[in-house]
Amino acid sequence: NKQRNEERRVRTRRLIERGAVLEGIFPLAPDLSGAEVKAFLIALSHLPGAVELTANLPKSGDTP
Repeated sequence: NKQRNEERRVRTRRLIERGAVLEGIFPLAPDLSGAEVKAFLIALSHLPGAVELTANLPKSGDTP
C-alpha cells in the first residue's frame, strides 16, 4: 500500500509537470477539453517527421 501510494504520487507529479510543459508551449491548452488536447496531440503526431522525432527520444529509464 505504501509503495502504491508512492507510485501514485510520482505519477501525479509527472502528469502535472507534463501538463505544465504542454500549457507553456501551447498557451491555448488551458481552454481545451481533454478530448480536444488528445485530438491536437494526435494531429501533431501525424505531421511529417513526427515518427522519426519520437523514435529518437530517450526511452523511459535511460540516462541522457
